[in-house]
Amino acid sequence: MTARLEFDQLQSSAEALRRSLSNRLMYGVGKDAVTAIPQDWLHAAALAVRDRLVQRWMVTTRRQYEQDVKRVYYLSMEFLIGRTFSNALLALGIYDQMKEALADVGVDMESILDLEPDAALGNGGLGRLAACFLDSMATLGIPGFGYGIRYDYGMFRQQIVDGEQVEAPDYWLRAGNPWEFPRPEVQYRVHFGGRTVRRDGHVEWLDTQHVNAMAYDTVIPGYATDATNTLRLWSARADEELDLSAFNQGDYQRAVESRNISENVSRLLYPDDSTVAGRELRLRQEYFFVCATMQDLIRRYLRTHSTLARFSDKVAVHLNDTHPVLAIPELIRLLVDVHRMSWDEAIGNIRRVFSYTNHTLMPEALETWDVELLGRLLPRHLQIIYDINAAFLDEASDKGAHELDMIRRMSLVDESGQRRVRMAHLAIVASHKVNGVSKLHSQLMQHDIFADFARLYPDRFTNVTNGITPRRWLGQSNPPLARLIDESIGTKWRTDLTELAGLRGLRGDASFEAAFRAAKRCNKVRLAQRAKLRSGMVFDPDALFDMQVKRIHEYKRQLLNVLHVIVRYNRIVADPQRDWVPRVVLFAGKAASAYRMAKTIIKLINDVAVKVNNDPVVGERLKVLFVPNYGVSIAEMMIPAADLSEQISTAGTEASGTGNMKLALNGALTIGTLDGANIEIGESVGQENIFIFGNTAEQVNALRAAGYRPRQIYEENAELRNALDQIRTGFFSPDDPARFSEIFYTLVDWGDHYLVLADFAEFVAAQEAVDRRFVDMPGWTASAIANVAGVGQFSSDRAIAEYARDIWNVKPIDMG
Repeated sequence: MTARLEFDQLQSSAEALRRSLSNRLMYGVGKDAVTAIPQDWLHAAALAVRDRLVQRWMVTTRRQYEQDVKRVYYLSMEFLIGRTFSNALLALGIYDQMKEALADVGVDMESILDLEPDAALGNGGLGRLAACFLDSMATLGIPGFGYGIRYDYGMFRQQIVDGEQVEAPDYWLRAGNPWEFPRPEVQYRVHFGGRTVRRDGHVEWLDTQHVNAMAYDTVIPGYATDATNTLRLWSARADEELDLSAFNQGDYQRAVESRNISENVSRLLYPDDSTVAGRELRLRQEYFFVCATMQDLIRRYLRTHSTLARFSDKVAVHLNDTHPVLAIPELIRLLVDVHRMSWDEAIGNIRRVFSYTNHTLMPEALETWDVELLGRLLPRHLQIIYDINAAFLDEASDKGAHELDMIRRMSLVDESGQRRVRMAHLAIVASHKVNGVSKLHSQLMQHDIFADFARLYPDRFTNVTNGITPRRWLGQSNPPLARLIDESIGTKWRTDLTELAGLRGLRGDASFEAAFRAAKRCNKVRLAQRAKLRSGMVFDPDALFDMQVKRIHEYKRQLLNVLHVIVRYNRIVADPQRDWVPRVVLFAGKAASAYRMAKTIIKLINDVAVKVNNDPVVGERLKVLFVPNYGVSIAEMMIPAADLSEQISTAGTEASGTGNMKLALNGALTIGTLDGANIEIGESVGQENIFIFGNTAEQVNALRAAGYRPRQIYEENAELRNALDQIRTGFFSPDDPARFSEIFYTLVDWGDHYLVLADFAEFVAAQEAVDRRFVDMPGWTASAIANVAGVGQFSSDRAIAEYARDIWNVKPIDMG
């Protein structure tokens, strides 16, 4: 007999929220109004909001089981969800009510919002895309789970000390996490090492070490709907907390050593993999979370099904890049070794269940694992991969792939040099759909890096251009513009971004354009005030705000931007009386801790900033600032203030980009190459409202094939030569003249792999066009409005609808 529970039906008026705040402060936080500090009020408010999310969560879960729906399990090493409080308030439609309730107890809500840490569960675009997708799945009612790792520490907290990146631990859980529900009853054993034996026709994995994976659940609310989904994260737990014998002998370090080693698996996002130990820990992390996830989704399926006969009808597993690809051999192991399914039946299920998104066009960035390491840590999985490979190569041969070089290129195991398993190849072979994330990316994927597979499986490859959630990247991050849009065309754009097309009719409307400019200036003033508070730098909010905010990497070409800054600086010094367009150039982004060149680029940016910002001749005409510790919350501050969006990667290297979409959505004009989603953005907003320059992907390949000579460009372009010589001779680093010599030689004499010099002249010309457009205020405003109006197709809602229809074959839940 099921127990009948009675609980309060929570209301959402300011009065009801105020009562919830009081209850949660006393009974949840253990404080009263006299002793509570601002952090306590934030915690109490979060718990009050979470209570209201739980009501929807329970109803959604009940509906899913009643309707026996097919679920999507979205696997990602990163979920860069950012702050949850404001997002949850907006999803529930109670932002103003909570603000009033807090004011009634003497708390200014705006003052406590910044106290919430960003959940440090991701690094960049990959993790933010996953978070946007979870938001859209819930909003569209697509039944799904996000699965990842509950890292104790994020990648790192970036500090800039003397212009250099310094990494500090990012312990985002220091003040607790009121949004999560620990599930100590949901734990699975994850095995490593050992050996395999075959008995009675089945393989057993013996003599292993193991760690337990414990679940933590977070509610993901849909916007303006009762539907919710779940983000389930795994935390590593040792079997034994303490070696009591060692402790009693006074060997306190050995007493906890086993626990520490076990729990290191979920300690840190992306440990440095430049060492053997770091690579092993990374592999352990990847297997840890997919092993627990595969066990969990089988358990959930078997709750309502007595056999695995309909498994592939009810389960869709999506791999967000190659990090979760070990889920493929793990699910085969569980089906064959544990549930005694035949190999052929298991393979059939696998191909119906799995789908894979590729996020890179660079072969060197495709993940591979050393066979020796894989065999030592996961011997059973290596056997399964070999078996998959043998069957695949037979299939390829049957389909006409007889050329030895082609077989070598397609094999799941790279036999050249140190033998390595190609994880992207495994994902392609075992998935029923493989998608790129922009039209160009998907075309290049099929015609270049995976051309052999595309010929073998022409129906397997497809495209789903990335998208962003308008709720966070306009509604939450840009209140002035969001309010203006609501007043002008209504609020439907929050769930149907194509509604923004209605703004096109307002171009030329003097009052709307004035209000549009006022909203942008409001955001620029806010950012300028924040910059003054944090860095002491003062800059004019009426200057052009030029932003490059993304991971620091050579292919994203922050160096191209810096070279333009140097040339612009030299021009101003040479002709200070000219009527220069004032410009503030803002950089932000993290360099991987082991990526020396990227860290050198950060140092160069900051050294150039010191020279430029302190030159009295330049004054307010040019300012340069590197904003440290870029993440979701800082992006929400910077992106709405941008006038110009730098999307200048070498054509053919950026899969899609989502920062380009966020900036265009907030009224920034793009300066960029024909790379990633820039192409589709240009088609959508109008080529006259975007600044395109540089070699195309085809021209890049042709230039390299013909023998690219960057030194010739250096010698023929006087301004470029002067800028590079200033970098080489220590003009920006007088304390260490040779500090940036590697940058000079990389660009001039060592091949300039990402064609910075080849695109430089066109980049400078495009920047001059930017200046001319910016001083034409009506023209610039019209282009900015066209960007907002034209990005409707770049909603993550559209992307998820395409995934659900064309890849997952999943339908929305009926919430009744």
